[in-house]
Order: sequence, then C-alpha cells, then structure tokens
Amino acid sequence: MHRARVVLSHLQGAPRGLRAQNTAAPGDPDQDIVVVHGRRTPICKAKRGGFKETAPDELLSAVMSAVLKDLNLSPDKIGDICVGNVLQPGAGALVARIAQFMSGIPETVPNHTINRQCSSGLQAIIDIAGGIRNGSYDLGLACGVESMSLRSVGQPGDISARSMDFQKARDCTIPMGITSENVAERFGVTRQKQDMFALSSQQKAAAAQQAGRFRNEIVPVTTTFTDDQGNSKTITVTSDEGVRASTTLEGLNKLRPAFKEDGSTTAGNSSQAVYCVEKLGIPLERVNPNGGAIALGHPLGCTGARQTVTLLNELKRRGKRSFGVVSMCIGTGMGAAAVFEYPGN
Repeated sequence: MHRARVVLSHLQGAPRGLRAQNTAAPGDPDQDIVVVHGRRTPICKAKRGGFKETAPDELLSAVMSAVLKDLNLSPDKIGDICVGNVLQPGAGALVARIAQFMSGIPETVPNHTINRQCSSGLQAIIDIAGGIRNGSYDLGLACGVESMSLRSVGQPGDISARSMDFQKARDCTIPMGITSENVAERFGVTRQKQDMFALSSQQKAAAAQQAGRFRNEIVPVTTTFTDDQGNSKTITVTSDEGVRASTTLEGLNKLRPAFKEDGSTTAGNSSQAVYCVEKLGIPLERVNPNGGAIALGHPLGCTGARQTVTLLNELKRRGKRSFGVVSMCIGTGMGAAAVFEYPGN
C-alpha cells in the first residue's frame, strides 16, 4: 500500500520530499524506486521521415516539457538528469544540456549523458534509479534520444591497428548485419521464422496504433520538413511512421538479403530476437504485444527509454498488478534487460 500511495502522489503532481519514502532498499518491497511517468516522441523513418531535419535537442525538449507539464512539476525539484545517446559527439552531452534549458529546467539541475550503445536509454533509467537508491536525490529524469538522420552509424572511430591482433577486439568491428547472419546460421534461425516474427511485429503494432494504444505515451512534435522538391513546410508528427499495416508474409518473402548474397536477414526481419524467444520459451503473444523494433524502429540511444515508456503505459492500460520486461542487444557482444512491476489500479 505504501508503494501504491507513493505512485499515486507522484502521478497527482505532488512529489514527496522524504527520501525514505522514495528510495528502495534491498529486501524492502515497501520502499521501491518508482517510475512516475513516461512520454516519448513518435519514431520516424531515418533520412526521409518527418524528423529528418529535426535536431535531437528539439526532440528531447518536447518530451521533457511534456513530462513537466503532465506532472505539474516544478523543474527545480529534479535532482539529476541522465540522457542516453549513441551517435552525437560526446554522447550528446551538449545536446542534453541545451534541451534541458529549452525545457525551462534551471542550470542548478545537473545533467549527464551515457553511451552504452543500444541500451543507453535503459542505462539512463538505471543510473537515475541508482542515484535515488544511494540517497543523492529524491527525484530524477531519465531520457534517451537519437537522430539517425543527422548522425549515421558509420566508422567505428579511432582504433589502433594492434586491436586486430585480438580476436574479441576484432569481433567488435563486425557489422551488426553480419552478426545477425552469424546468429541465424549458428542457432538455426531460418528465413521463414524471421519473416513470421517480423509479420507478427507489424500486425501487433498496426493493431495498437489503430486502437490508439500509443496515444497516451506519444508527444506530438511540430517541426520543419523539406520535401523532395525542396519545399519547406511546418508539420506536426503525431504517430510512428514505420508501422506497415499492409505487411504480408508474401511481401516479406520477396525482400532480398541485405548483408549476404545467400543470407536470411533482410530490411524487414531479425534473427536474434527470434532465437531468444524460442530459447526462453516465451509465448509469442507476450512478446512485444504492441509491436517491436521491426515495426516501430530502433533509434539507438532512445530505444531503452522508449521500450520502458511503452511497457509501463501498456501495464497501466491493463490495470492489473503485473510484471514486464524490456530487453535489447548491445553492440560488441553485450545485452541488457530490466524488470518492472506495476502495482495495479
């Protein structure tokens, strides 16, 4: 009951100042760290979608501002901000600080960024939770942001030639597409299984979008868009662009391998997720019930935060006490996952 009261007080816009009520201690379920609220922007197609010219500070500021408004939260109550980012220089430290000021959060609130590749957004949540747990502050803001239009995944950076003498170091430079092919070959993930999983992701996302399940989590963003003829106009993006309700298994089967001539990974499927679901024996209806990255997209630094926002909104929609898991692969041979409990209405 204590945990439920804490959640309710936060959602009503009255964050409590007693650290003992908001921090978690191992073995003490009545003092869990609470995720108060979560919003996200729509996810657009890289290079050609609605956000192709939108700077990441604009995306981040839109969500920060929405969260503050939703909670009627005085920004000076925030103890720390952590932003996950992968592609921006310096893990987006400048972008994050600028977005903070654009959102009306004062300079007295510290800000830091984290780059743990695909889990950066989740790591931001973990970092903020850790700060609350150790008593550094009562309330923090965890975020993830990425523009894969303005910054692309490219060269790995400055790496010494000597690194190629070490097998594991050399493996870190293998492109993710080839890694997908290696996983498929090693663990027997067939093209048919990958395409079936991709179809399921698209169908679930389309159903969720049609039913309005993303409405409470998405912050509409007004921005400038230049079309193919060079004409600029103001648009408001309100929904995810990658969802394809018309996807069919036949259409997926026609896609050519993207990374190897005789490969099985295409622009429309994935291998490692299929392997993990099969290995763990998870019923498919429990996996990404509103669609996954195949349909919604994978903006690297944003993904962990986006997954968490979508998960918690879905658990809230269902209303019952339940648990949910977010997980993702991480380049260079890592992975991450987190378990969240929803206490029920």
